Amino acid sequence: MIYSLEAGGKRIRPLLLFATLDAFGTNPENGLAAAAAVEMIHTYSLIHDDLPSMDNDDLRRGKPTNHKVFGDAIATLAGDALLTYSFEVINKIPSDVASPEVKLNVIVEMAKAAGAEGMVGGQVADMEGEEKTLTLEELEYIHIHKTGKLLRFSVLAGAMLAGANQSMLNNLSQFAHHLGLAFQIQDDILDLTGNQQLMGKPVGSDTANHKSTYPLLLSLEGAQDALQTQINLAKEYLAKTALNTELLLEITDLVASRNH
Repeated sequence: MIYSLEAGGKRIRPLLLFATLDAFGTNPENGLAAAAAVEMIHTYSLIHDDLPSMDNDDLRRGKPTNHKVFGDAIATLAGDALLTYSFEVINKIPSDVASPEVKLNVIVEMAKAAGAEGMVGGQVADMEGEEKTLTLEELEYIHIHKTGKLLRFSVLAGAMLAGANQSMLNNLSQFAHHLGLAFQIQDDILDLTGNQQLMGKPVGSDTANHKSTYPLLLSLEGAQDALQTQINLAKEYLAKTALNTELLLEITDLVASRNH
């Protein structure tokens, strides 16, 4: 568990959670437990994604994948344990940071984002889409669920811990929806054009696994245009919140320009 958690990575989900708390003027440290929990879920998903029965990858974050070091069985169990522990961590948030009701709401949102309605459902659709040419709508479904739902949870968790009203939650949800699509479009672009040393994982694995991607469906230029469209929409919804969104805007620009 520790091997994969400490392997590095972009930490974009915790960053989004902290930045959302900052937008409300709430101490970002109030989000430490939720940020750790979401990173545990993301890391578990990577451990399982890399298994021979899934994407069969040898490198992750520049290091040998978990199953290459510990074997398939221990890697599977490490992922299972990280997922389970994440819910315990949320439950341990001190009462002066979040009421039992808020903690329960965060747990429910996290379960939806991680499970069949979210990340796992997107992963299933992704695997079933291999060796097929998907429509743009089918590809977006995969990315909204596989990647977008957990990014959206990170923003909503920060907002819920900060006491956001429903209007703010709605606008932040839409912001995160478009940011999640932008994140995945850039992932697809980098899988085609990125540097393996910078990315810490093999480049071209989507092509090797016969997966549909935005550049494949739209061309590289079309994918870059789609990326900018999603970034612009994300910023529009962020502006509607009337919050101090400086850090969230910085992260949005980072998602659009990142090279790994």
